[in-house]
Amino acid sequence: MRNGKIFLASLALASGLAASAATNNLVVKTNKIGAPISPTMYGIFFEDINYAADGGLYAELIKNRSFEFPQTFMGWNIFGNVKVLDDGPFDKNPHYVRLGNPGHAHKHTGLENEGFFGIGVEKDKEYRFSVWARTPDGGKAKIRVELTDPDTMGDKQAFTKQDLEIEGKEWKKYTLTLKAGKTEPKAHLRIFLVKPEGTVDLEHVSLFPVDTWNGHENGMRKDLAQKLADLKPGVFRFPGGCIVEGTDLATRYQWKNTVGPVENRPLNENRWHYTFPNRFYPDYFQSYGLGFYEYFLLSEEIGSEPLPILNVGLSCQYQNNKHDAHAWGEELQQYIDDALDLVEFANGPVDSEWGKVRAEMGHPEPFNLKYMGIGNEQWGEEYVEHLKPFIEAMRKAHPEIKIVGSSGPDSEGDKFDYLWPKMRELKADLVDEHFYRPESWFLAQGRRYDNYDRKGPKVFAGEYACHGKGKKWNHFNAALLESAFMTGLERNADIVEMATYAPLFAHVEGWQWRPDMIWYDNLESFPTSSYYVQQLYCNNAGTNVLPLTMDGKTIAGDEDQNGLFASAVIDKNNNTYIVKVANVGDQPQDLNITFDGMKKKASILGGKVVTLHSDVETAENSLENPSLIAPKESAIEVSGKEYSTTIGPKTFAVYTFNF
Repeated sequence: MRNGKIFLASLALASGLAASAATNNLVVKTNKIGAPISPTMYGIFFEDINYAADGGLYAELIKNRSFEFPQTFMGWNIFGNVKVLDDGPFDKNPHYVRLGNPGHAHKHTGLENEGFFGIGVEKDKEYRFSVWARTPDGGKAKIRVELTDPDTMGDKQAFTKQDLEIEGKEWKKYTLTLKAGKTEPKAHLRIFLVKPEGTVDLEHVSLFPVDTWNGHENGMRKDLAQKLADLKPGVFRFPGGCIVEGTDLATRYQWKNTVGPVENRPLNENRWHYTFPNRFYPDYFQSYGLGFYEYFLLSEEIGSEPLPILNVGLSCQYQNNKHDAHAWGEELQQYIDDALDLVEFANGPVDSEWGKVRAEMGHPEPFNLKYMGIGNEQWGEEYVEHLKPFIEAMRKAHPEIKIVGSSGPDSEGDKFDYLWPKMRELKADLVDEHFYRPESWFLAQGRRYDNYDRKGPKVFAGEYACHGKGKKWNHFNAALLESAFMTGLERNADIVEMATYAPLFAHVEGWQWRPDMIWYDNLESFPTSSYYVQQLYCNNAGTNVLPLTMDGKTIAGDEDQNGLFASAVIDKNNNTYIVKVANVGDQPQDLNITFDGMKKKASILGGKVVTLHSDVETAENSLENPSLIAPKESAIEVSGKEYSTTIGPKTFAVYTFNF
């Protein structure tokens, strides 16, 4: 595995180093092409925390659209004669509302939805309203659908409205398109009976932007999905995270509940609404509108390998330390079957039970699933005992699927040291390591993977982020240290196969955890410095590692290397050498990059450099200033086989050389 030693960087790296009196000589050995870099090397991790799904990536604008929240009208205000019934058309979502006569011609019956911190709409853009409805007496009735600004001082609250006629006793889906009359980040949706003598039943009230990612009706918010596509991630891990475990097994994430018709996917509790009592959101649930079909489809559309994580029969071990809180013995078979059935859902023929479900949802072709994680952040003997039958069953039925096991919640220590040998014994293909750690840890980990056992499972750095100086915001310096740490991932691509920063998304008004890669409100979003670090690695991954030395030593960011971390790769597809350098110190550093081993008549043919820098360590992007810190690109001229430059202090630079 690894020798257990943590290389401690000197305090001088954190406070800044004096400028080196001599040039730092980097030598790239171009004729010693090293380990291939997995296409999955850099990717993304999604969990429904911080309103990342409902209220975030999933473009649905209505909260509690099927009236299934524990308190039926969470997210709704009602007025007039409104009743709740539970014999609706969808067995997993049986509740619906009946709007009846308010008792007077000048009164109204209806309801109003607040959305997620309001409903964000933009002037002249179209929004698709849909509802399942009927008239219980079989006659005709009419409802009015409005987008309103409840806080306006103007004469009218409604700025967009349209009538919809409902007819007949049978449940039917009705749709109409609303064109927003103004931009309003905190609109409400209001529905009421136009004529008080009518009676209407309503179920699954929905509002989506027409312009979703790739135009999918049950689609993703376009700006957020586009930011994922712009990363060009190699792997997409979903759906979490601790929600896979659940607070208890009853509230674990169950993928079978997230596929099929969206109106009949049952509500699930989201463990993050109460996990941090200082950031408590009692109406934060999972609609499952963003389910496994949508995850697979998004993976395909952004060019990522899907990596689903499934429950191993253990609920969250932080919250459950009793034996009966977990599944044991024969109870475990259901969980194993879920894993086997998921392979069939993703890859099976259209005449198989679960392949048919996929095909009916619109994707007869297989999703070509290759990886599966079993368990999230489990530890101890319980995890090993549970994981073993999963691996045995999967090897027998689907030996082509690579299994990801866990090394527990810590980056080192007893749990970590116990699980790594066990993962080797069980022959897991990859081991998922997690590290949310301070700046000092990231500075000290330049050689973390240098001495791992190359004969064992590969490494999946499945959740990591630098937490800067206790404030845990998206400060530039934290991102810079992440870039430095990632040079060690790249240098060790023969053992590290995947890495995903976490968490991915956060709503500025509804977060529970920070830092995060992408922040947003109801209308706008912005990438953080950490996003740009990930993007620079994803977009410049290369195909193979190249040996890189500085002044004759392998460069890994030790205290005697002037605050420099670096790695080098070749991209055979584009005939480029790529050198990544992070200067974590406070002084500029002179660099001389030599390409050793090129053919005698060969030469570097120019290139470019992209830099990420901030003069202020605690600077960060925001909705008000989304591009305060952003990559800057410029061309570079190279003559022969050497390139000399100066990298500024507190700078991450990616040098691309054409050959």
